[in-house]
Amino acid sequence: MRPKSVFILFFLFSIGLVQSQVSFVAKATKKTLGINEQLQVNFEMNQDGDNFVPPKFKGFNVVRGPNQSVSQSWINGKSSYSKTYSYILAPKSQGTFTINQATIEVDDQIYKTISLNILVTAAVTIPKDANNPDYLAIENVHLIAEVSKINPYLNEAITVVYKLYVSNDVSITRSWQEIETPKFEDFWSQNIADKGKQQIFEGTFRGKPYRYVILRKAVLYPQKTGALIIEPLTLDIPIDVPGKSRDIFGRRRMTRVNRTISAGKRTITVKPLPLEEKPDNFSGAVGTFNFNVSTNKSTLDANQALELKIRVEGTGNLKLFNLPSLNLPSSLEVYEPIRDNKVAVNIKGMNGFINDTYTVIPQYKGSYPIRPITFSYFDPALKRYKTVSSDEIIIQVEKGPVPNQPNKLKDAASSENTISLANDQFKYIKTSTKLISINRPVFFKTTLFWCITGIPFLLIPFIILIGNTRRKRLSDLEGKRFRKATKLAKKYLSEAKNNLGKQEAFYEALERALHNYLRAKLDIVTSEFSKEKITILLAERKVKELVVSDFMGLLKSCEFARYTPTSDVMMKQDYEKAVGVISNIDKQIQ
Repeated sequence: MRPKSVFILFFLFSIGLVQSQVSFVAKATKKTLGINEQLQVNFEMNQDGDNFVPPKFKGFNVVRGPNQSVSQSWINGKSSYSKTYSYILAPKSQGTFTINQATIEVDDQIYKTISLNILVTAAVTIPKDANNPDYLAIENVHLIAEVSKINPYLNEAITVVYKLYVSNDVSITRSWQEIETPKFEDFWSQNIADKGKQQIFEGTFRGKPYRYVILRKAVLYPQKTGALIIEPLTLDIPIDVPGKSRDIFGRRRMTRVNRTISAGKRTITVKPLPLEEKPDNFSGAVGTFNFNVSTNKSTLDANQALELKIRVEGTGNLKLFNLPSLNLPSSLEVYEPIRDNKVAVNIKGMNGFINDTYTVIPQYKGSYPIRPITFSYFDPALKRYKTVSSDEIIIQVEKGPVPNQPNKLKDAASSENTISLANDQFKYIKTSTKLISINRPVFFKTTLFWCITGIPFLLIPFIILIGNTRRKRLSDLEGKRFRKATKLAKKYLSEAKNNLGKQEAFYEALERALHNYLRAKLDIVTSEFSKEKITILLAERKVKELVVSDFMGLLKSCEFARYTPTSDVMMKQDYEKAVGVISNIDKQIQ
C-alpha cells in the first residue's frame, strides 16, 4: 500500500475517533454581571446521557430551570446531536462565585464539566433605550413595601404592605416566583391572608397611572429598640414588553423578559417606652385596653367553689404580656388560673380579649373583701401610661365553720353538771370483781420474745442499705440540681403541656413560659426581651453556647408556629426540648 493511502486512512480514522468522543461542557452567557442582572448557564453534551446532576449554584438563586432542549441534524450524511440543560440564575450578593462541576453518565462512564468563575459587581445602569426590553421592564414594573409607621414605640403595632405596580405599557401573563421572603427578625409578626382571589386595583405611581396588586400584608410588633431592618421581598417576574421587531401591521411584537425585582430593605427606628411615670406593675402591655375583674357569684357556703375572672380587652400586644396576679387571704383556697383568649390579628394589629379564670374555695364562714386589682399599660396614641383598677368585690360565706371557734366537745364536757354527794355517793364504785390467775406463762424465751428480739437485727442490713443510698443521693449534687431543675422546668411548662395538640395555644403558652422563666432568673422586664439581649445575658451567666442556641431555637419555633402548620409529634418534641433546655440553664446559670 502506498504511503499516501495509509495517510488518508489514518486521517479518516482520526476524524471518526474524535467525532465519537463525548463532549460535556458548561457555558455562561456572561462572566461578569451586576447584582441587578441575571445569568444563563448551559450544560451541553454531544451524546445522550443519564443521571444529570447539576451543581449547587452557591451564591445564586435559581430563577428558572432546568430547561431541557435537544437538537439532532444530518448534514452531508453526517449526524450531529446536542442536548442542553439551561438555568436562569440571579445573584444574591456581590463577589466572586464558582459554579462547580456538573456530572452526567454516558455508557456507564461519568463525565464532568469544568468549573466557572463568575464576578458579581454592584448594580449596573441599564441604558435608557425605549427599544431595550430590559429597560422597559425596569421602568414599568415596581415592587414597593409600604410601612405604616417608621418611628414606632417598642411593642407598638405597625403594618407592612407589599404592592406590585405594573404600567399599562407592559403585562404579566405568567406567575412570578418568590426568591427571598422577609423573615421579620426582631419582630413578633403575623401575615394577614386575603380571602378570595387576588384583586387588581387602579392607582398612580410617580404621577402616572398604574395597575397594582397587593402581594402580602403583615403586622409587626418590634421586640427591641433602635434601628431595625425589615428584610426585602424579592421576586423573579416574567414581563411581556414590546420588542424591537414589528408585525405586518407595524405593531411591535411582545417579547418576554425575566427580571428580578426587590422591594428593598426598609429601616425603622423603634423608640423605647418612657421611664418617667412608669408604673411599678407595668408588664409590657402597649395599646388601648379595658380591664375588669368579676366573679360568677358573691354569696355561697364554705367549701363551695366560685370563679374569679381577670379580663383585659382591647387592641394591642395582647399575646405579649401577662395579666396581673391574684392575691387573696389564706382562708380562701385558690387554684392555678386557666387561660382563655380570643385574639384576632388584622391589619390594625391584635384585637380581642384574654382571661385568667381562678377557682376560689372559701374554708370558713365570713365576709371576704377582694381588694381592687390594678393594671397598667402604655397608650402610644396618648404617649403616656394609664393605670386602671377594678372595683372591690365582697364575698359572703353564709354557712360553714367559724375560724378560731373553740372546741364544742371540750365546752360541752366542761359544762356537764358535777356529781353531787349524797347518800348514794358510792353507787359509782363497782362491787363485783373478776379475778385473774397470777400463774401466767413466762414471756421470756417464748417464740414471740425471740421474734421481737431478732427482727431489729434482721432489719440492720436494710437500714444500712437505705442509709447508704440516701447519703449517695444527698452527695450527688449534680443529680440533685438536675432533679430540682427538671421540677422547675415542668412547673413553668405545665400550661404548655395541658395544651398539647392545640397548636396556637401550645406555642403561646410555651413562649410565655420561656419568657417567664428568663424574667425570674435574669431579673429583666418584658420590654428588654430580645434575642441579642437574651444571648448576652445567658453567656454572662456562664450558660453554654449550645444550650443558648437551643433556647433561641425554641423561641424561633414559637414565632414560626403562628403561621406554619405543625404536627402533634413536633409539639411534643418541642415540649421535651423545652424541659431539657430550662433544666440545663438552671443547672449552669451562675
